[in-house]
Amino acid sequence: MQPSPYHTGLAWLVKMAWRDSRRNRSRLFLFVSSIIIGIAALVAIYSFGDNLEKDIDNQAATLIGADLVLHTNRILTDEGEAIVDSIRQLSQSVSEEQQFASMVMFQRNGGTRLVQVRALGGDFPYYGELETIPQAAGTAFRQGQQALVDKTLMLQFDAQVGDSIKVGSVSFAIAGILQRAPGQNGISTSVAPAVFIPLADLPATGLNQKGSRINYDYYFQFDGRVDADALVSELDSILEIQRIDSETIASQKRETGRSFADMNNFLSLVGFVALLLGCIGVSSAIHIYIKEKLHSIAILRCLGATALQAFLIYLIQVLGIGFLGSLIGALLGTLIQQLLPIVFRDFLPVSISSEISWWSIAQGVGLGIWISVLFALLPLIRIRNFTPLNTLRVSLDIPHITRDKWSWMVYGLIILFIFGYAFLQLDGLVETLTFTAGVVAAFLLLYAAANLLISLVRRFFPASWSYLWRQGLSNLFRPNNQTAILVVAIGLGTAFIALLFLVQHMLIARVTLSSSENQPNMVLFDIQSAQRADVARLVRDQQLPVLDEVPIITVQLEAINGITADDARRDSTLEVSRRALGGELRVTYREQLSDSEKITAGKWVGRVNEGSPAIVSLETDYAERIRVKIGDSLLFNVQGVRVPAVVGSFREVDWNRVQTNFRLIFPVGVIDHAPQFHVLMTRVPDEATSARIQQAVVQQFPNVSIIDLGLILSILDEILEKIGFVIRFMGGFSILTGFVVLIASVMISKYQRMRENVLLRTMGASRRQLLAITALEYLFLGLIASFVGVFLALIGSWALAVFSFEVPFAPDIVTMALLLVSVTASTVIIGLLNSRGVINRPPLEILRRDS
Repeated sequence: MQPSPYHTGLAWLVKMAWRDSRRNRSRLFLFVSSIIIGIAALVAIYSFGDNLEKDIDNQAATLIGADLVLHTNRILTDEGEAIVDSIRQLSQSVSEEQQFASMVMFQRNGGTRLVQVRALGGDFPYYGELETIPQAAGTAFRQGQQALVDKTLMLQFDAQVGDSIKVGSVSFAIAGILQRAPGQNGISTSVAPAVFIPLADLPATGLNQKGSRINYDYYFQFDGRVDADALVSELDSILEIQRIDSETIASQKRETGRSFADMNNFLSLVGFVALLLGCIGVSSAIHIYIKEKLHSIAILRCLGATALQAFLIYLIQVLGIGFLGSLIGALLGTLIQQLLPIVFRDFLPVSISSEISWWSIAQGVGLGIWISVLFALLPLIRIRNFTPLNTLRVSLDIPHITRDKWSWMVYGLIILFIFGYAFLQLDGLVETLTFTAGVVAAFLLLYAAANLLISLVRRFFPASWSYLWRQGLSNLFRPNNQTAILVVAIGLGTAFIALLFLVQHMLIARVTLSSSENQPNMVLFDIQSAQRADVARLVRDQQLPVLDEVPIITVQLEAINGITADDARRDSTLEVSRRALGGELRVTYREQLSDSEKITAGKWVGRVNEGSPAIVSLETDYAERIRVKIGDSLLFNVQGVRVPAVVGSFREVDWNRVQTNFRLIFPVGVIDHAPQFHVLMTRVPDEATSARIQQAVVQQFPNVSIIDLGLILSILDEILEKIGFVIRFMGGFSILTGFVVLIASVMISKYQRMRENVLLRTMGASRRQLLAITALEYLFLGLIASFVGVFLALIGSWALAVFSFEVPFAPDIVTMALLLVSVTASTVIIGLLNSRGVINRPPLEILRRDS
């Protein structure tokens, strides 16, 4: 008997879906519980991105502190001075700043540190403020011989307001603690803490000598009648000729937004991976649920319902519960978003608000519903093959999912969805295809590895083992097992976390390799030629070796094969690098190659006679960037003197070595007498010796700066730890989703396990034996998943080590072993906790259980 049209409309389908779900709503909710974490991650990231975009718009002016900033790394020429003067006439206020790296000494305890000295003149910043303790210090320090010192330095050297700090030859009273300055964030202050001094006192320090490496900044404030962007556009070509960079509020807004948009897109992809893991759980759970509903579906077919109607009944259930799960995920994501500004505060130059983003919530809910339906379609489309005969033959053969053309269509939609989402987050087609292929390959590899391992267990089943071990192993390939799906979910989460640890370890190793025995770990630079012998003598008097002394000269590349920057500007078809022409280079001259260099093309020439053409050697990558080849002619401006040169060779340079490596080297006999400063390298055995020599150098040669590799390593470790924490925080969503999938899968499959365990109880198995079998099953499951995940992470990190970081592959085996044990133990614990309800079922349950 066919149901009447009145009973086959949408209302009837919804009513049937509601009635059918009454006894299964808790189980239905488990179907989408695995996507809640993924939706929560995405909503949190979307909300964070929305708030970040609004806050950058609102705070862009405070990022640079002025309407227009001009940057240059050399003293202005007459033409440059004329440009600044012309802009000054249009301005309400003008400030000037000179920035450079220098050593400072805290005179109360003798502590020394390389800092970023910022000599400031004028009322900068015009927007925002120098946040100091006490508050008035941000203005008061300009009135006398006083300084503002970054809070990290104050803590490191236990300094107090009122103490003295020596900068060059001058002692400054510490007027206040610098909390924040325009554009500063936690990372930048870790690398180069700032010390502000009045610009008027800079000449007395003796640090702005000829040859000193100083950056010059000019800050302008306009009234409403001057458009800073239009002014920059008008002066663009002149500024480029003078090698002056410009920055406005609008350009800062664009640049900051672009930088953090990239970060936000990366985080979105991380959250998306977690969501995909949850989707695998949805598909698996719906598959089990539909298999349990075979009898109900067959009865509906006997009563006259069509295959489409049966399909729609269960699709409505998925839609409803998908909406509920997505809504919960969106609410959880909104709560998580309150934490993200705290997690990312060291990386952001602006203060991030935590407002609720309704658009992000709508996106998360919509995405959750769509993805629930999409991944549930794989098992749902099989309903159309159920016939009334299934009431008599529940085991009636149904075409395998791989032989169903509609299944392949769903697979295509899933891949298209992944591609589309990645395309919205990434910049190009190649990156999108790479990400999509990587995600698909990772899932396929994990799925294949799981099936391979299970096949090996089945084929080489240890029949001689005890019953409990055999039963635990056999559960891995029993009917309705969740082995493959859990290996994919937990394995991918483990692989993600393991890869983060390995990459962080490699980044640290990349630098620590240079600190091995007999390698320099201290660099003294900005040594003037007249100081060279005295500084070397001071180092030797401290019983330290002088491992290397290198002269450094600043030159400008003016022409390549006779083509100048003006020629390249007029004719864009010329095959030269326009950016390279006119740019400054730090070069040296030497007769022999260092042990970190190797000639890859041409012939090395280390000395030429006076008057002979200079035959220079270029680093390979630099030569490619400026588009030159062996035999090309170059013209350099060396402190006002034109020096022609010919490209004689290309070098491969090991930039991982802590020593003076250069993109371009002159032979001896060409620029030996040009104005230059020197770098000296030594090795200190301990921190006490390092502190002693730094104090001696600062006292006798205040213009000389020192890089302590031990300090650099500790700073790098701190920075990488912060970055690692952020990425692990986001990556934690992936592994958390894996465990949610595990919990949901165990609870869903317990209805199949119930019959098995009750039968075992009926045959005399004790509760302890059932617990042992369950523990062993999840022990094997956790070991397989974590082993495959760690294995994939090792392959990925090996590829990064060889092809990207170019360092020896030396994985942190101890950390990987701890991760493997942790994931396995967590899997066992979760499996046991969620199996208690099954194990505690009495034997009579099998007789009373209602299908």
